Amino acid sequence: MSTAAATLPSDRDAARDRRPSLVTLTRVELRKACDTRAGFWLLLVCALLVVAVAAISIFAGEDFDHTLRNVFDNSAQILNFLLPVVGILLVTSEWSQRTAQVTFTLVPHRGRVLAAKLLASVALALLAFAVTLVVSLLFTAINPSSFNDAWSLGAPLLGQSVVFFIISLLVGTAFGAAFQLSAPAIVSSYVLVLAYAALTSVLKLDGLARWTDQSAFGALTDHSMSAREWARVGTTVLLWLGLPLAIGAYRFLRNEIR
Repeated sequence: MSTAAATLPSDRDAARDRRPSLVTLTRVELRKACDTRAGFWLLLVCALLVVAVAAISIFAGEDFDHTLRNVFDNSAQILNFLLPVVGILLVTSEWSQRTAQVTFTLVPHRGRVLAAKLLASVALALLAFAVTLVVSLLFTAINPSSFNDAWSLGAPLLGQSVVFFIISLLVGTAFGAAFQLSAPAIVSSYVLVLAYAALTSVLKLDGLARWTDQSAFGALTDHSMSAREWARVGTTVLLWLGLPLAIGAYRFLRNEIR
């Protein structure tokens, strides 16, 4: 009897076996991103916006503007206005859709839920990058520039663009975790950026702005960046991603479920 009892799995081992993996949780979060009406329509609008901007870029302007780099850059920069909202809704939907209690009951370790949301944001960013690149290629093929560099889009710029999309979505996720309510998070993600840019301009803090303003992210899709430009992106990420994510992680892990 003692030998048989010793071979039976303990309750702790059984609970560990039933715990959903991080991959499963990430898939759940990806499904949540498009299950709600707001999430579905936002993703659809993002896709339509990319198509619209690519079409305008390739049919308007001069011949030298009809390059893959220009079409891709325009599409990526415009999409950057909506991508943070996707990340915000990915987090705040737990409270707006009143699913937080169910989620944290099924997965008591809130850190794993937050990690899954961050991974889902990265996955959505990669998807947005792929869609933007494919659409840009298709429209460039319709009316390409007569210049030799019409299809020039090197590997360094592609890599930087991936970083650009990931940062854009993670900034929204961080703001969503910090505010935990959709409206304040969305408004703050726009107002704070504009207010900070205006403040540094009025106070003539151009040096500080170059190292902390989100305009530093624009270079990621424009040209191959220097080490100094990468350093500016790094300091800007610390302010606009690191700080709100630290606040959001604390609130996410410690706040009571409303």
